[in-house]
Amino acid sequence: MSKTIAIVGAGPGLGLAVARAFGARGFRAALVARDADRLRSHAAEPAARGITAAGFPADVRDRTALVAALGRVREEYGPIDVLEYGPGPQGAPITAAVDTTAESAGAQFELNVLGAITAVRAVLPDMTERGEGTILVTTGVSSIVPVPVLGDVGLAMAGLRNWALALAPQLAPRGVHVAAVTIATRLVAGEGEGDPDRVAARYVRLHDSRDRHEEIVGDVEAFRQTAARLT
Repeated sequence: MSKTIAIVGAGPGLGLAVARAFGARGFRAALVARDADRLRSHAAEPAARGITAAGFPADVRDRTALVAALGRVREEYGPIDVLEYGPGPQGAPITAAVDTTAESAGAQFELNVLGAITAVRAVLPDMTERGEGTILVTTGVSSIVPVPVLGDVGLAMAGLRNWALALAPQLAPRGVHVAAVTIATRLVAGEGEGDPDRVAARYVRLHDSRDRHEEIVGDVEAFRQTAARLT
């Protein structure tokens, strides 16, 4: 029986790469993002490769709409086996640390943390009932290294990473594997470690191996040194 991956915040780069990687393993790919027209275009790409894929429009900052979209995925494809959450920070204002306000921080927190919590709670009952499932959340390097120009983003990304790593040991005994993927390099097609298809293969390995709760793509220490010089 085919399995289903829901990719929340699916975009043309990493999101589609994850859809291709899991689709090659027989998964149906449900793409969730705000723009319905773009979603149709995105879904056509894996579909042209013989992968069952469709878009389920929802603004991930609208918790009611997000739950409804994941409900439509369940109605069409059945219970979700893998949830990948990674909308990225561009869906809300990005402010430097000195310019961060309660409003800008709240917008990033809504996008990256509250959206993730909402999505996980929507799929978790089915996963725990079956005793299996995988939850993968994507963060940026600002979740580990303070980046002054990403003040509100770093707040939210650090919160998302912390929550995922805290959730992992609680869900492991119930058969649900949780892992955070931290992107500490540029994502560029054909460019070494940052090639989206190579990164997506690491998501598949996390799902298959279930032997660790964090994957770091890139060199965090090199980024830390670069950030220090820029500061």
